[in-house]
Amino acid sequence: MANPVTMHKLISILFILITLFTSKALADCESESTNSCNNKEKAKTIKIIAIFVILVASMIGVCLPLVSRSVPTLSPDGNVFLIVKCFAGGIILGTGFMHVLPDSFEMLRSDCLPEEPWHEFPFSGLAAVFSAVITMMVDTVATSYYSQKGKKDGTVSAEGGGDQETGDVHAGHHHHFEMKTEGEESQLLRYRVVAMVLELGIVVHSVVIGLSLGASSNTCSIKGLVAALSAHQLFEGMGLGGSILQAQYKFLKKAIMVFFFSVTTPFGISIGIAMSSTYQENSPKALITVGLLNGASAGLLIYMALVDLLAADFMSKRMQSSIKLQLKSYMAVFLGVGGMSLMAKWA
Repeated sequence: MANPVTMHKLISILFILITLFTSKALADCESESTNSCNNKEKAKTIKIIAIFVILVASMIGVCLPLVSRSVPTLSPDGNVFLIVKCFAGGIILGTGFMHVLPDSFEMLRSDCLPEEPWHEFPFSGLAAVFSAVITMMVDTVATSYYSQKGKKDGTVSAEGGGDQETGDVHAGHHHHFEMKTEGEESQLLRYRVVAMVLELGIVVHSVVIGLSLGASSNTCSIKGLVAALSAHQLFEGMGLGGSILQAQYKFLKKAIMVFFFSVTTPFGISIGIAMSSTYQENSPKALITVGLLNGASAGLLIYMALVDLLAADFMSKRMQSSIKLQLKSYMAVFLGVGGMSLMAKWA
């Protein structure tokens, strides 16, 4: 399986690129400079508090599913865990459609950008669809590569034991066990690829929204935004935590993934605070950079939610064997999407 440390090195490089692109975004379009709610000193205090509040909310959200093993009702093999996972999938789907994609369209259609080409072509949709297809490519190629690697390394055992007579008696049982083991290994591999790709999409989105909050000096909107983002990170963390749990990583890998998810939004806020004197969220460079990143992040989150989380669960044998369980799970999905839709009013 891919090394989480390698993936997170790529994420770190992405953070640096975001900083380089946005730090030079000077006040080319200062539509908010006369806003009476702008108060940098007061906003800075609120943003520092927000760093710790969002950090705690993120840690609680992503860690809750990881400690669910100690609660029999929330076991990954139980129906309750499946319903909760569908709720989390709805949250991630709602995040992509109701938060990230609309923000991308708003930024790339801003009056601060020239009419040509930004107002004449849906660049947000282009970024989203390319991101979704590239995510599918990474998803399938990574799964194929590590499946073949696992077979070469002998991950799936196909060895038999005992004398010839015993082997003849238990041949059918051994074949069944071998197929079951191979199926379990394949499913575990899918869970691990899904967890890594999902974290990448959420991390990109989280650092971008943190950057936007950190650069803002509008005290009228920051308080509500902090509350909404805390709830947003809590529920989104639950979705990611469920995927990490199913991936069955060792403690160190789980800790690395939890750490990166938890610190990305506070890290983005810190960058925004540091660059607040030069960064203008309405400057063309900032709008284009963040707008395209949001579009790409939306495509990734929508694909992961629909294909790797929801479709995979709803097409599973356990779900297909129970209409009642399907209806409960669909209700959970609608609750997740609905909750994130309501939050779109503030965040």
